[in-house]
Amino acid sequence: MTEKSGSGGGDLPASLEAAWGLRDRPAKGPKPGLSLERIVAAAVGVASADGLAAVSMGRIAQELGASTMSLYRYVSAKDELYVLMQEAAVGPPEPLSALAAGAGWRAALVEWASAQRERYRANLWALRIPIGGPPATPHSLAWWEQGLQALEGSGLGEGDKTSVVLLVSNFVRSEALMMSDLATAATARGVTPEELSASHERTLKRLVDPERHPGITRQLETGVMSGSDDPEYEFVFGMGVLLDGVEALVRRTADASRDPGGEAKSA
Repeated sequence: MTEKSGSGGGDLPASLEAAWGLRDRPAKGPKPGLSLERIVAAAVGVASADGLAAVSMGRIAQELGASTMSLYRYVSAKDELYVLMQEAAVGPPEPLSALAAGAGWRAALVEWASAQRERYRANLWALRIPIGGPPATPHSLAWWEQGLQALEGSGLGEGDKTSVVLLVSNFVRSEALMMSDLATAATARGVTPEELSASHERTLKRLVDPERHPGITRQLETGVMSGSDDPEYEFVFGMGVLLDGVEALVRRTADASRDPGGEAKSA
């Protein structure tokens, strides 16, 4: 759905005008106290309780004790509402303690990624909102800026910094989404995620043929499919491997900035 610019004019999508506070406020209507902030808060409450699919203008109006049509004076479409919900739920980043302590780009990036993950895990419904384009809302730009600041001392070029921020963000989002999907599947079956994993392992043991699936057979025999007792293991492992690659890029970038004699080139 293509968003039209709101009453604030210009060529910004309506959702960005609303997120940045650039849209004119509607005149007072028949429902006292109705506001964009209350509408967004009610929508977030519905999504938190019943999932993103439960969010509708009718449901939100019911929560607020207002008419459905009165909401459209504040928000023009569901796509616009989604953007505002995500802004409200995820919020701005907290300052990075690793940067303040001078701990280096790697520690800062781990802290940044972990903070994103915690926001997602607290608002799993937000992961169901389709990505409509690059970051452009106030809070999404704040997170992007902080990721770039985390890489400030890495020596990477600006293009590589952006690619690293995107790479880490995609990993965090993917990992959080996978955990959300597993939790949803476990809930639907009335079991815990651990019980779901054990059931899957038992199913594989019945179906896997050692001749056709020698690799999976070895996995089952060694017990690695049972997973680690540490629920954070996969995230920590993935971030470690990913940042090892970034560290290799940082070293290559530093090497490329030196002349054949080993002296750094002057700026």
